[in-house]
Amino acid sequence: MRKLSSGRSCRQKTSISFLSRPDLPNLAYKRLKGKSPGIIFIPGYISNMNGTKALAIEEFCKSLGHAYIRFDYSGVGNSDGNLEECTVGKWRKDVLSIIDDLAEGPQILVGSSLGGWLMLHAAIARPQKVVALIGIATAVDGLVTQFNQLPVEAKKEIEMKGVWSMPSKYSEEGVYRIQYSVIKEAEHHCLLHSPIPVNCPIRLLHGMKDDIVPWHTSMQVAARVVSTDVDVILRKNSDHRMKEKADIQLLVYTIDDLIDKLSTVVN
Repeated sequence: MRKLSSGRSCRQKTSISFLSRPDLPNLAYKRLKGKSPGIIFIPGYISNMNGTKALAIEEFCKSLGHAYIRFDYSGVGNSDGNLEECTVGKWRKDVLSIIDDLAEGPQILVGSSLGGWLMLHAAIARPQKVVALIGIATAVDGLVTQFNQLPVEAKKEIEMKGVWSMPSKYSEEGVYRIQYSVIKEAEHHCLLHSPIPVNCPIRLLHGMKDDIVPWHTSMQVAARVVSTDVDVILRKNSDHRMKEKADIQLLVYTIDDLIDKLSTVVN
């Protein structure tokens, strides 16, 4: 285990690496070696590993000497793959590849938006390795719920065209073009219709000014998971991205608190 020095000079030490996968796109990632539990950041829809939250967690893990991995989904950022061919199921496989092939020992998953949906799938699939979850504006069943809320005529038109131009202030064009087939595939990964078999500690952070994923989604997740160690933390003035200074402080505090909790259980 290499000794982690403090200060800005460490930034260069985290160079991009690639996880080679037979028959699947290679995934770009950055990894810090360090103590357990490790932290893995799972980004939001079409977000890459260089966002505010991903970098803030890296700085925090450096200061504590904990292991950390951030990565790009296939079709996004520096990873291989064609975005138009990507699905929730394929991105779920990306997360499992990172956990199986890169992560060592127990892991805390931090999922932002879509990443919050995928972290639950990862916890279900890898219960021995995933020891805690932190969701930020967790978008469980997000694409499907948003599509189902459209008027019948709009849904029929999307089905005919094969593409949904979903309005988004986070896209340069003002819309995300989502294939109808992606929405149908996402239906296979919905979780809120039945109990969610995740037993580890879960912390769900959500802004009450989130106009993309309503904060009551985190309440639904809390109600559905089997785990009894679940906290939902609402921030009255935060939006979907939760990237303001106070939001980042809350996120870092939450990670720190879970690390303390888990080390107490181990000892």
